[in-house]
Amino acid sequence: MNANDDRYTRGLAKLREIDGHAGEQVVESLAAIAPDFARYLIEFPFGDIYSRPGLDLKSREIAVVAALTALGNAAPQLKVHIQGALNVGVSRSEVVETIMQMAVYAGFPAALNGLAAAKEVFAQAEPAR
Repeated sequence: MNANDDRYTRGLAKLREIDGHAGEQVVESLAAIAPDFARYLIEFPFGDIYSRPGLDLKSREIAVVAALTALGNAAPQLKVHIQGALNVGVSRSEVVETIMQMAVYAGFPAALNGLAAAKEVFAQAEPAR
């Protein structure tokens, strides 16, 4: 096994731990058009960054929800990561507070769009915890 295979295996396991089937669907959707990009998506973010020590998955997902909200142009990815945040123990209220905090730094439109994404994810998820 070479180093890239190790990164891929580690990344795929981390992706499944965080995003479950939704993350795998994103990767599968890229396979036909950009298989190399699909592999990079597993190796770098999940195999290298998410697998590092220093932050737990809950903290990492809160940071990702904040960043994607602030970007304001990544609603599909934000939805996947809101669900990922819920999967790793972030509460709905923590998701909402994280998104609301972004109104200060990214503006009200970005926060409103983030809250709309959260509302969609919450509606599709199991009951509130």
